Amino acid sequence: MVACFTSTDQLTNTPHTMSYRLFLTFFLLWLTSPILAQRTISDAKIIYKMDLPPEQLQTDAMLEGSTLTQYMRGQLSRIDMDFNVVKYTYLINTKDETLTTLIDQHGTKYMIRAKKDQYEKELKQYENVQFKDQPETRQIAGYTCRKTIGTLPDGNTFEVYYTPDLVPENRHYNRRFVNLKGIPLEFEILTKTGSKMRVIATKVELFPIPASYFDVPKTGYKVVSAEELKNM
Repeated sequence: MVACFTSTDQLTNTPHTMSYRLFLTFFLLWLTSPILAQRTISDAKIIYKMDLPPEQLQTDAMLEGSTLTQYMRGQLSRIDMDFNVVKYTYLINTKDETLTTLIDQHGTKYMIRAKKDQYEKELKQYENVQFKDQPETRQIAGYTCRKTIGTLPDGNTFEVYYTPDLVPENRHYNRRFVNLKGIPLEFEILTKTGSKMRVIATKVELFPIPASYFDVPKTGYKVVSAEELKNM
């Protein structure tokens, strides 16, 4: 009598079983890859170049080469806008709900401290911005970005390209994008004249940002109100 049996190894390594395993592996990788690619970040530095409207450059050629730098660290945020002739720094603390604006115009320095009601008023304005994704995509600073259109409560719109691969831990790091599903790497800013300024990321750095970057200066700035600065 001949013993008739099939070993476990033979069963688990048949061509049919191996093909099934291969299919299952690739299916699971495809299913989870978007989740694995997405990363929640608390610290970042993003450098943008600013393409100003032609009429602004015609008025002042020194604005050419202006930059915007976004820093974030947990509940702290900092935005530096360097127009060469004047520099603005916005220090945002979402925990304390404070916003401090620093202005440096050729060494003449001013500081504006926003009151809590002003902070909340601006936040509510941007909380109502609606974003509608578009089919277009674009490669920016090494990331695949989706196009979306933001609509303000007053009906004005602005274009944004954002990467869903990077999600901010603090969604209020920049109130303009509180409803966005990722980090914006290209976007439009509406100016008071009605024109649009385009901001495009050139470098994204993900590393711990020193807490000192977000300190409000204690000396060197004249504290004024927004109304007083307008009168000046």
